[in-house]
Amino acid sequence: MGRLIAAAVALVTAALVLGATPAAAQDADDPLRVTVTLDGQDITDRTVELVPTKPAEVSITAVNRGTKPQKVQLVRISGVALALTFFAYDTTLPFDVPAGSRVVRTFPLDVRDLEGQAIGLLPTSVELLSEDRQVLGTASTVADVRGTVWSVYGVFGLVMLGLTALIWATVLIGLARHRLSPNRFRRSLRFLPAGFGTGLVAVVTLSVLRLVPPEPEVEIPIVLGAAAIAMVLGFLTPHPVPPAPEVPADGHTVGMTTQLIDGETVDQRTQRNTQRWPG
Repeated sequence: MGRLIAAAVALVTAALVLGATPAAAQDADDPLRVTVTLDGQDITDRTVELVPTKPAEVSITAVNRGTKPQKVQLVRISGVALALTFFAYDTTLPFDVPAGSRVVRTFPLDVRDLEGQAIGLLPTSVELLSEDRQVLGTASTVADVRGTVWSVYGVFGLVMLGLTALIWATVLIGLARHRLSPNRFRRSLRFLPAGFGTGLVAVVTLSVLRLVPPEPEVEIPIVLGAAAIAMVLGFLTPHPVPPAPEVPADGHTVGMTTQLIDGETVDQRTQRNTQRWPG
């Protein structure tokens, strides 16, 4: 299990690091500048509340600053955390944005399924997609989803909490029983999955409690910091003590070793001398 989780550590960390940079570069290359309002409130770079029992009205303003017309086919609204998409809504809304012009489109958004999909703060993006699913424009916000703990995101956090507790228990029991490697670096690697899981649990907990959204600039330092702290703790753990030798039950047996002297053992030479000089 430890090796599997360590591999997952590398994969998720790479996804977090690599997924944090392309978005900014993509925003600069998008041919459309997008502004989004929810129930008349501008949501760009703000925190908006999404209540599953309350329908919302979304208004999108697309500005084409290029020299070519753009054709929008689809509007996608998605919430992402830890490089995973926890909810997504696709709405077919075809319209053209001529070069140098501004177009506004409004449509209702049914978010009743959100109750079983997410809870807490989640980074959310509104993307305008072309017919071949190329991103033409993006607006970012943070959604305060009023779902339940038993949603997909909530259950994900609970599962991570259980797995992390199990990993910590396994490592600490091995430490108490002196079963960890005597090599300090290897012991620190045994603590790495536990630290990584602790970081993930911390990120999800802060999100569910609506304290900090799991954005890349927040989740990456938390996860990597927790993993580093766990490795340091593993490196500083005491050296495993070897088990004490077993003591004979009668307490009188003494172990002895013999060696060869001119091809004879000490016992053989003593016996030969005794026979030569009896008494």
